[in-house]
Amino acid sequence: MFSAFNFQQMISAFIVLFAVIDIIGAIPIIIDLKEKGKEVNALKATVISFLLMLGFFFAGDYLLRLFHVDIESFAVAGAFVIFLLSLEMILDVEIFKNQGPIKEATLVPLVFPLLAGAGSFTTLLSLRAEYANINIIIALILNMLWVYFVVRMTKFVERLFGKGGIYIVRKFFGIILLAISVRLFMANITLLLDALNN
Repeated sequence: MFSAFNFQQMISAFIVLFAVIDIIGAIPIIIDLKEKGKEVNALKATVISFLLMLGFFFAGDYLLRLFHVDIESFAVAGAFVIFLLSLEMILDVEIFKNQGPIKEATLVPLVFPLLAGAGSFTTLLSLRAEYANINIIIALILNMLWVYFVVRMTKFVERLFGKGGIYIVRKFFGIILLAISVRLFMANITLLLDALNN
């Protein structure tokens, strides 16, 4: 498994997941939850999010087979979801609304949908179409360590970046995400068209 390790792939997967999970952009939401007296457990949120994403990363394949969907088709669909997420970040609009019934802050909205939501699930499976599993898993672990640090030290990170800094980081990664969605779409639509022609 470790023979497939590729530093460049790992960094690319890390950047994609970093942009999709967007914990920096979630800082104002976390602060707001804490100010409303809602408990936010950093360790619990990180561990549950990691297990959910890891579970979907491995079991998602079986789910796709169950519905007779190949990974390339899912990656193309994933490219659309990532595209919409990038528009949220760039244009400051809310496309994915949280209308779940659970009010506990650690699980909802922090774990789902902010951390382990439709975007991160789709992205993980979409990345499988391009990168070796080991590189994606290491990238996910590194992102979860970063998530734990940010959730634990929310006010410190906000002071470090400042509201303007957080806004700029969010816009920058929105553009990165937009470019990634286009590349993911083009790479996998080409494979699908080739398969149709053969």
